Amino acid sequence: MVLRAMEIVVSSHISELDKATARAIILLAFSEMTKAKDLVCDWQQAASDVLVAVGTRFVSSVMEELLHGLQPGILPHYFVVRTLANLSVSNVFGTVPFLTSILGTMLPMLAAAKHDTMRGVFCYALQHFSESTLEYLANLDQAPDPTVRKDAFASDISNAYDILFHQWLPSREAKLRLAVVEALGPMSHLLPSEKLEEQLPKLLPSILALYKKHAETCHVSKSLGQILEAAMSVGSRTLEVQLDSLMAALHAQICVPMESASPLVLNNQKEVLRCFTELATCSPDRLLAFLLPKLDSGSERTRVGSLQVLRHIINSAAAQMEVKKPFILSSMKPPLLDTNSKVKRAVVQVISAMAHHGYLEQPGGEAMIQYLVQQCALPPEREPQKPGADGEELPADSVRAVSVRTLYLVSTTVDRMSDVLWPHLLQFLTPVRYTGALTPLCRSLVHLARKRQEAGPGALLIKYDGHVTLPSPYAIATRLLAVSSNPYLGDGRGVASLGLLNVLHRDIHPLLGQRWATTIPLLLEYLDEHTEETLSQKEWEEKLLVFLRDTLAVVSDNTWVCQLSLEICKQLPCYNGTPQEKNFLYKCMGTALGAASSKDVVRKHLQELLESARYQEEAECEGLACCFGICAVSHLDDTLAQLENFVRSDVFRKSIGIFNIFKDHSENEVEKVKGTLILCYGHVAARAPRELVLARAESDILRNIFQCFSTKVLGIKVETKDPALKLCLVQSLCMVCQAICSSAQASSFHFSRKAELVAQMMEFIKAEPPDSLRSPIRKKAMLACTFLVSLEPALDEQERTDMIHSCLHGIMAVLPEPEGEDGSKESLYPDTMHALEDLLTSLLRRDMTPQGLQTMVEHLSPWIKSPRGHERERALGVSACLLQSFLEHLHVSALVPFHNLGLLIGLFSPRCVDLWPATRQEAVSCVYSLLYLQLGYEGFSRDYRDAVAERLLTLRDGLVHPDPAILFHTCHSIAQIIAKRLPPDQLISLLLTLFESLGDPDKNCSRAATVIINCLLKERGNLLLEKVPEIVSVLRSKLQETPEEHVLRAAQHSVCLLAAQHCEAVVSSLLGSPLPYDSHTCALWRALASEPDLPTQVLGLLLQKMTRDVPFKESRAFLLSSSPDRVATLLPLMATCALSEVMSVPASATAVLELYPQLFVALLLRVSCTLGVQLPRSLQAKERRATGSGLASRTLEPCSSAVGALQLALVRGGSEEVVQRVELERGWESLRTSVGHEEGVARLASAMAKFAGPRLPLVMKGLVSTQSSVYEIQRVTSTAFLAELLSSNVVNDLMLLESLLDNLVARQKDTCSSVRRLALRGLANVASGSPNKVRARGPQLLTAMIGGLDDRDDPQSLVALEAMAGLVKLLDLVEPGDLRPVLLHVAIRIRPFFDSEKMEFRSASIRLFGYLNKACHGDCEDVFVEQVVGGLAPLLLHLRDPQAPVASACKFALRMCGPNLECEELTAAFQKHLQEGRGLHFGEFLNTTCKHLMRHFPDLLGRLVSTSLFYFKSCWEDVRAAAPMLTGFLVLHVEPELPPQVDLEHLTAALQLLLKDPAPAVRMKAAETLGRLVKFA
Repeated sequence: MVLRAMEIVVSSHISELDKATARAIILLAFSEMTKAKDLVCDWQQAASDVLVAVGTRFVSSVMEELLHGLQPGILPHYFVVRTLANLSVSNVFGTVPFLTSILGTMLPMLAAAKHDTMRGVFCYALQHFSESTLEYLANLDQAPDPTVRKDAFASDISNAYDILFHQWLPSREAKLRLAVVEALGPMSHLLPSEKLEEQLPKLLPSILALYKKHAETCHVSKSLGQILEAAMSVGSRTLEVQLDSLMAALHAQICVPMESASPLVLNNQKEVLRCFTELATCSPDRLLAFLLPKLDSGSERTRVGSLQVLRHIINSAAAQMEVKKPFILSSMKPPLLDTNSKVKRAVVQVISAMAHHGYLEQPGGEAMIQYLVQQCALPPEREPQKPGADGEELPADSVRAVSVRTLYLVSTTVDRMSDVLWPHLLQFLTPVRYTGALTPLCRSLVHLARKRQEAGPGALLIKYDGHVTLPSPYAIATRLLAVSSNPYLGDGRGVASLGLLNVLHRDIHPLLGQRWATTIPLLLEYLDEHTEETLSQKEWEEKLLVFLRDTLAVVSDNTWVCQLSLEICKQLPCYNGTPQEKNFLYKCMGTALGAASSKDVVRKHLQELLESARYQEEAECEGLACCFGICAVSHLDDTLAQLENFVRSDVFRKSIGIFNIFKDHSENEVEKVKGTLILCYGHVAARAPRELVLARAESDILRNIFQCFSTKVLGIKVETKDPALKLCLVQSLCMVCQAICSSAQASSFHFSRKAELVAQMMEFIKAEPPDSLRSPIRKKAMLACTFLVSLEPALDEQERTDMIHSCLHGIMAVLPEPEGEDGSKESLYPDTMHALEDLLTSLLRRDMTPQGLQTMVEHLSPWIKSPRGHERERALGVSACLLQSFLEHLHVSALVPFHNLGLLIGLFSPRCVDLWPATRQEAVSCVYSLLYLQLGYEGFSRDYRDAVAERLLTLRDGLVHPDPAILFHTCHSIAQIIAKRLPPDQLISLLLTLFESLGDPDKNCSRAATVIINCLLKERGNLLLEKVPEIVSVLRSKLQETPEEHVLRAAQHSVCLLAAQHCEAVVSSLLGSPLPYDSHTCALWRALASEPDLPTQVLGLLLQKMTRDVPFKESRAFLLSSSPDRVATLLPLMATCALSEVMSVPASATAVLELYPQLFVALLLRVSCTLGVQLPRSLQAKERRATGSGLASRTLEPCSSAVGALQLALVRGGSEEVVQRVELERGWESLRTSVGHEEGVARLASAMAKFAGPRLPLVMKGLVSTQSSVYEIQRVTSTAFLAELLSSNVVNDLMLLESLLDNLVARQKDTCSSVRRLALRGLANVASGSPNKVRARGPQLLTAMIGGLDDRDDPQSLVALEAMAGLVKLLDLVEPGDLRPVLLHVAIRIRPFFDSEKMEFRSASIRLFGYLNKACHGDCEDVFVEQVVGGLAPLLLHLRDPQAPVASACKFALRMCGPNLECEELTAAFQKHLQEGRGLHFGEFLNTTCKHLMRHFPDLLGRLVSTSLFYFKSCWEDVRAAAPMLTGFLVLHVEPELPPQVDLEHLTAALQLLLKDPAPAVRMKAAETLGRLVKFA
């Protein structure tokens, strides 16, 4: 990189380099170049380049250093030799003087060079030394030593030649052979002439042989050319002998295909052609004799190559070829007939060379010019041409392009060709086969003509003397005007043709110069302003026809006009292949005939046109009709007469004869003729003077039109089904109607055939395929109807409706045209839509009222809501057009309401986010027009501009953006504008219309409707209080119809917006929804909970609804049923379900917290009062269906729904742990059942006390307030909850204990026994919840318990049972002094329950008895001891109670009784045998107990036996068996000496009865006891 940079710096600043620096650079570079013996090409080459660069100024210093490396006898370094060679070329004058010495040193080394690399560099050096020597000798006048001669190098070069040619050239190494060949070429110029002459016979064959050995032959060809040049310079005679082989080899090279455009291939061709130049100079005859026959070869490559050589020698050996021109021209005949494109290109290139050297002036030159024009007329290639290297065209350039350039260059740059080409080129203008060459022809002719005008101004350019083939002025004018109608075809032939017309103005007619000098430039300017895509063909043709009319007016010569008309008639058949140009020529014919004053000529030409027209060609028929129309402007009567004459003529009648009408081909021809005649009448009506047409419209024109359209067959009128004929009829009728309407007398014209024409048009429209648009029949028919609508008589309502319906169905459903169709089809769609818009607008103007507008929109409404996008786009476009027209023509004489504004805006506004961008913008345009219509009806002037409404225009422009976020933001802005400008009375109609749009198949529009609805509700919802039920009902029904997610979200938002302004009305409306709530209603309830400010209001209202009405009603399902059924009332049930839905939303948590106490109390009491309550019959069936189908999200069962709501309230209120705990304890299941309800409430209260203590004060307050409820179950539930609270210390912590106790004490007077019972339970719970408070409240608590024991209003004694359980809890905690007064009373009161049939009573009473004994330990009064003694027998016997709890209670009671009996043995026995959890051997225990009793209390025998006898009749087998056992053991252990205490007779009788007991165990025990009574016998 450093050496490369050094070389660049030295090269660019060599003049600033001093000698010392140069010396240093030379030494450095030489050292870097030679220090490595091996070749390091990049590095050493860079150093070599530095030396060469320095050598351009300091050659001596560089040469000195290099010669040090060139020592005799030693092979020099490779790059020393290469640097010497390069230096010799870069500094010729500084190096050549050294060459003699260098060659002298180097030549001896050649023989020593054995390696091909060194041999190659020596060849490289000899080549460059020879080239620099030749350059030096060629510029001796500038050389520093002019005495240098070629002879000085001859000997050295000759010696080197011998080694190179004889030793190195035969080498097998290809690179070395090429290096030798490259050296031999320039060396041949320095060889002595004798030696060169001597070596040529060997040298040339050897060089030619290398063509076969090397693929890249450029160097071989270059060397061969240098050798031939050297041979020619010495006048070699041996060259003649080698000519044949040379020409053959070189021709083969020139015919090698150009497969690539590489520089080597191109250079080889140049070198080969250079060789041919030398051969042409040497022997032109032999070369032509060799070359020209090959022009007719069968090989394309041979023909092309030969033509290339011929072109080259024509240019390079002009002197030698001068006398050969006729021979060469005659030899070109075969190539002129060749159809090969490559050959054609080569021929055109040869013709170009011939033109420059005077060949085309020779006989036969005309054929060359004709050939060139023919090639210009070839159709252009479709693929664009790519420029090649150096701006040249690639070989694949088209023949036409080459020919066009050649013709123009020959015309403009070769002066000698001017007389050859003018006026000869004019004869190529009119023949159709040269149409493709018109543009280059006209350009060349314009240039040639201008040159002639400069040479002789004022003279005619065309002289027809002796030029019979030249076209006439009429032919030229007709031809150029006709081709100008398609101006951009053929590389812009319109500009070229008009330019030529302008130049030839004097030859066309002497009077046209001044006028054409003005008009033609305007036409050219118009073309310059447009392109092929933007040019309107109709406008352009009209400009040309105006130009023609103006020309005819300037000429104002009937003879000239007639001649022009005749010429146009002659040329018409020439354009059969170009329908558009022929169509235009027909128009030109009509224009010319219109300018003719001779009526005979006009009629004659019209007749000829009718007879000669090709009616099968649509464009020609159209052109013929236009011709008649244009002619009718000046000759209406003659035109109509000629048309009628033709219809009556034999030519026409023959084609419609009765025998031909059933032949398809003939029928088709007839229809074409009829269609053309109908079109002719239409164009005549359209163009003829209006005042003349009105009088002829029905009598002549329409009569003849319908006569041609329908045919009578055997007296029956038959209408055609040919679509082309229909189209002709519709077009003509349209033109006739338009002509009538545009007449000044149209308002007074009564069109008697109006209804008939309208019906005919509708039939045509209905007959068209509804899904495709392939012809303009519908467009033309609607245009005709548009004009007909404005004529009298007016259409009735049914006719108007049928017309609108038919037109809309005929257009709206048409499928959009696929891309890529031709332009006429593309324009047909918008044109047809414009025709529909015009028709509907004309109908609307007949009824410019809001109702008339609505009627029109109602017709469009199904299309506006269509699921197909193209139909919506069209409908909205038409609507926008109608509204704009209505607005423009609005005249309000009095202030009247625009009563359907809301309905119309509701229809259009959702379309502002349609999937189709055009539909979106049209929708906004409709809303914009509607708002201004409202302003107009309010009295504002038409030019008033409302700032709010004007914002719609800005928003409309932004709707092209496809981003949904932007679209819906824009939609919201539009809704805000509507909300600001909509009158209040239109709000509900707008909303109801928008609700209908929620089900729109286009989801975007459905979402837009929701956006607009919500915006309106937010902005104007305060006006809708009375409409809330209707709105909510519509929303629910829409959700059922359209279960789309976005519709649901929108409806939810709408309800929330309404509720924010009319909460109570919304809640009441939603509660009116039928149960069970469907998913959509549930979603609406849940939506209310999602808004920040609504949930509290909603929950409060729902609580009111739930508690306001009675929870159930009683009814008897059957007349004989014992008790009435409870049926839930609907409103509380609905409110409960609604509460569940609202609280199911997490967002409701804040509101639930705020209303926590109210919700909890109300829902808990709702649970209680729905226990066992049934659904109304109407809902039972629904509930079963919903459950069966799996659709019900929440149960309708009243109690379960209340429990669910309560659970949700707890969860949302932050008491989720309460729900979980109760669930874990299965409390929720209990809560919803009558049997377990109290237990469930207790579990709930317990969980609340544990996890929701802070909530309890307000909850308790709420519950206390409900204890006066008329519903017992509610009092029961509240009492149960409060009772359970007392089992927790939390009530004491919250300072609620005293008030709670007072409340429960007061509840003992409740009429409901369950309430009294639960109150006792709560009072007893103080023992576990706040035991320290029991002593203070002891008397009160004991009084309450005793009151429960004495409750007489409880037939089932459940209150007493609760009192006993409560006393058990309290006895250990009350003051003994408080207990003592009531002890005996309690003992006496509970004694009857020992033998109760209910296990709970036995167990509770016995256990209480135990606790009473426990309380008396150490201080037992005698009265109570009596109760203990009296209870011993029942307790002992109930140890055998079949219920384990009773037996366990007996064990506990006996253990407690022992100390009070003051008998240690008995107490010890009780403690030993009656431990809890241990088995009891009853017999052993009873024996021991009786023994101790009889030992310490023998006086008790009678009481114990008497009590035992009572149990002989017990219902429990084990107890009956135990009773005689007790008696037996007592008798066994009584002392005999004691006085008898037992009535043995009575006892024996009782035992004997037991012997009959069905239980074996009882009988056995009775027998044992009888045995023990023997001691008393």
